Amino acid sequence: MTRIDFRQVRKRYAPGQPLTINDANIEIDSGEFCVFVGPSGCGKSTLLRMVAGLEDISGGDLLIGGQRVNDLPPAKRGVAMVFQSYALYPHMTVAENMAFGLRTLGADKAAIDRKIKAAADILQLTPLLERLPKALSGGQRQRVAIGRAIVKEPKVFLFDEPLSNLDAALRVQTRLEIARLHKDLGSASMIYVTHDQVEAMTLADKIVLLHAGKLIEERGSVAQVGSPMALYHRPTSRFVAEFIGSPKMNVLPARLLDAQADHAVVQLAGQPVRVAVDARHLAPNAQVQVGVRPEHVVLAGEGEGAALPVRLLHVERLGDASLLYVDGGAGVGTLTVRVEGAAAQAPGSRLALRLFPGQLHLFDDADQACRRTVELPA
Repeated sequence: MTRIDFRQVRKRYAPGQPLTINDANIEIDSGEFCVFVGPSGCGKSTLLRMVAGLEDISGGDLLIGGQRVNDLPPAKRGVAMVFQSYALYPHMTVAENMAFGLRTLGADKAAIDRKIKAAADILQLTPLLERLPKALSGGQRQRVAIGRAIVKEPKVFLFDEPLSNLDAALRVQTRLEIARLHKDLGSASMIYVTHDQVEAMTLADKIVLLHAGKLIEERGSVAQVGSPMALYHRPTSRFVAEFIGSPKMNVLPARLLDAQADHAVVQLAGQPVRVAVDARHLAPNAQVQVGVRPEHVVLAGEGEGAALPVRLLHVERLGDASLLYVDGGAGVGTLTVRVEGAAAQAPGSRLALRLFPGQLHLFDDADQACRRTVELPA
């Protein structure tokens, strides 16, 4: 069981260059599956390589199992890494590829054979042990790369975008296998880097969402840390709210009319709209932004007191659901609405949308979220 702690960790590649990592404070519990996610250039792979010992740390402390490892070589950290590239030796069989690292460390043959058999059973590679990599599919090659990490019996597994080279079907299959692996190897901590929020939401016990660009310098590298549902239901900023969820959250300009302990009233597209947040710290008439996810917008029928009239621009029919792209007019712009099933409406139709107070978010002029007063699942 190994806990990982980042304490005020910073990374600057050269003097005078912007910080790649700024004041990262992250706690990863023993046995936890933690996913680093964020836009390109946010430093997620850099953080992972710091844990592996492949990147120097410019400031702060990194602890693995309570031990400061800033200056500890990779071989002594008890970690194993699975890269985006399989990096298999083409002239070696599956078994030989999995055994290579152990042989270089001088492990005895009986121990190597035992570990390869155990890893092959977990990853369903037993029938493939005598094949060369060229005779394997992409998903099978990635499983071999994972098996090569398993046989080392590390305390920490590191995955650096391991599914990026796979097609869509294999990504889903391999994602399920990695989730099952985490369950089977429950005592090992796992850190997984991805740019794909679906992978983050479906695999993680804990998500670390990272800033990119100027926000790293201004607000630190870490945007929010929490369970997938905490980031989905209770984002702490507009950046988090728009990054988590697909399609992304709609954000509409509004003006604060009234703020009470359990709700606020804003003027949105000329109409008063109630939002279940505490906005008492904001000044009256403050310019704010209302966020609502596409799946939380409802098409309103007659007599429902619709909050927002719109015109349908385009429909994407996905089979189980449809995405409606609608125009809310000046000051609102284009919104996305997700409805179940196949939408019957045609482009050009006039529609009305209904917004529910408990499913709306409110952001101030610094893009920070107001505290929600309706509890949603974590």
